[in-house]
Amino acid sequence: MARQFREISIFSSGWPQVRNFHVKALAFVLVLIGLSLCYYKVTRLGLPLFPTEQGDVWTVEARIEFKPKRDTPIKAKLFIPREPAGYTVVDENFVSSNYGLTTEDDGISRSAQWAVRKATGYQVLYYRLHLARDLREQAGKPRPPPDLTTPEYPELLRSEVKAVIDEARSKSADTLSFCRALLLRLNTPTPDANVSILQQDTQTQEEWVARIVDIIAGAGIKARMTQILHLVDGAKHATLIPWIEVYANDEWQPINPQTAEPGIPKEAIIWHVGKEPVLDINGGRFPKVEYSVTRHAQEMTLIAEQRARQIGSKIMEFSLFSLPVQTQNVYRVLLLTPVGAFLIVFMRNVVGFKTFGTFMPILIALAFRETKLLWGMVLFTLVVSLGLAIRFYLEYLKLLLVPRLASVLTIVILLMAVVSLLTHKLGIDRGVSVALFPMVILTMTVERMSLVWEEAGPLEALQQGFGSLLVAALAFAIMSDSVLRHMVFVFPELLLIVLAANLLLGRYTGYRLTELWRFRSVLRQE
Repeated sequence: MARQFREISIFSSGWPQVRNFHVKALAFVLVLIGLSLCYYKVTRLGLPLFPTEQGDVWTVEARIEFKPKRDTPIKAKLFIPREPAGYTVVDENFVSSNYGLTTEDDGISRSAQWAVRKATGYQVLYYRLHLARDLREQAGKPRPPPDLTTPEYPELLRSEVKAVIDEARSKSADTLSFCRALLLRLNTPTPDANVSILQQDTQTQEEWVARIVDIIAGAGIKARMTQILHLVDGAKHATLIPWIEVYANDEWQPINPQTAEPGIPKEAIIWHVGKEPVLDINGGRFPKVEYSVTRHAQEMTLIAEQRARQIGSKIMEFSLFSLPVQTQNVYRVLLLTPVGAFLIVFMRNVVGFKTFGTFMPILIALAFRETKLLWGMVLFTLVVSLGLAIRFYLEYLKLLLVPRLASVLTIVILLMAVVSLLTHKLGIDRGVSVALFPMVILTMTVERMSLVWEEAGPLEALQQGFGSLLVAALAFAIMSDSVLRHMVFVFPELLLIVLAANLLLGRYTGYRLTELWRFRSVLRQE
C-alpha cells in the first residue's frame, strides 16, 4: 500500500513537469509556424512589414502607328518583353479596337499579333506594361542555348574577321575576356584598315551590332543580339538600344556592344531577343513604334499580389486580400481583438489589475475607436455612473432579474440619447458618437458593478470599474497603432505568436506585481 502511494506521488509530482513541457513545446511550434509564414511572405512575395512602404511602378507604353494598304488584310506583330530580369510584371494591357489579338511565346521571345480584315485611315495600336522592381535573387534553371551556326562571311571580310579574332584571342583567357577584347578592338576611336572594312555597309547601330554577333559566332562562341529599353521617368520618345548577350558559364551574360562593360543598366529591361525587327506590319505602310515611360508609387501589397501570381504562389489567393473590401474592413478591426485579449491576460495575471471579465474592456476599447480616447472615457463614466444610480433605485423596487435588466437597458439607451442631445446642443460633436457604444455591454457593466457593490463593497466595485476603464484605454492605445493594424491584417499568422504567449501565461503561477507591492514588508524580511 505504501509502495502504491509512493508511485502515485511520484506520478503526480512528475505530471505537471510533463504538462509544462507540452505547453512550451506547443508554444514553440506556434511561434515557429507564425514566423516562418511571415518570413516567406516578406522575402518571397515582398509583402511590406510597415504600412507606409511603397514601391516604384514603371509604366511603359508602346505606340504603334501605320497606314493600311487599300483592301488588304492587316497583320501587325510586335515583340514584347518576356519575364524581364529584375522586374515583376504587375499588369499589361493591349488597346486595339476591332482587332483580333493573340500572343505567342516560343521560350525565347514573346510577341503580340493584331489582325483585322479591313481598316481605313491611320491606325494606332497600344501595348502598355506595368513593372515593379523585384529584389529577389532569381536563380531559375538556365535554358540551353541554340546550336551554334557559323555564319558565311563575304570573301572581302573573311581575312579581316580572322585577323581581329586572332588578335582578341591572343589578349584573352576565357569567353568573356575574349568578347570584351574583341569589342574594344572593333569600337576603337582610331580604327585600322581591318576594322574600317568591317564597318562598311552598316548604316545603323542595329546592323553594326548584328555584324559583331556574327564575328563572335565565327570564333565558336554563342552570341545573340537583344534590344533593351532604358526606364527613364518622363520619356516620351524613347527608343530601343541594341545589346549583345554571350553564352558563358552556362548562362546568357549581357555586354555593352560599345564599351564592352558587362551587364545592362540598372533601370533597363530586355525588350526583345534576336535580329528580327521589333515591329512587323503585313498589309500596312510607314510603320512606326514609339515608347513612353512614366514612374509612379504604388502600395507594396498590390505589387506582392501580382508577384505571387507570377511565381504561382497560392498563399495570396487564400489571404484576407481575396475577400470583398467590406469584409476586409471588418477583419481589420476583428483581428485586433486577440491582441487586446492578450493585454488583458497580461494585466490580470502578471500585473494584477481587476476588471469586469475579459471581453468587456476589449469591446470598450473598440468603441473608443469612434469617440476617441478622452471623450470615450468621459462618456463611459457619465453613462455608467447615472445608470448605476438608477440601478440602485430599481433594486429598491425588488424586481426580478430579467425585467430589471430590460429596465436598465432602456434607461441606458435613454441616457445615451440625452447625452448625445446635450453635447450636440453644446457644439461637441464627439458626444454624438456615444450611440456607437455597445448598449448591451454598458447594461451588463452597470448590472455587474451594482452586484459587486452589494457583495464586496463599493471599494471593490470601483477598483474593477476603474481597472476595466484603464485596461480598455491601454488596449485602445495599442490597437490604434497603424503598424500593428497593418501587420495583423497582412500577416494574420502572427496571431499564432499571441496564442503562444497566452498559453505560456496560462501556466504562470508566480507573484503578480500588485502582490509584490502588497506583501513588500514580508518579502523584505525574507
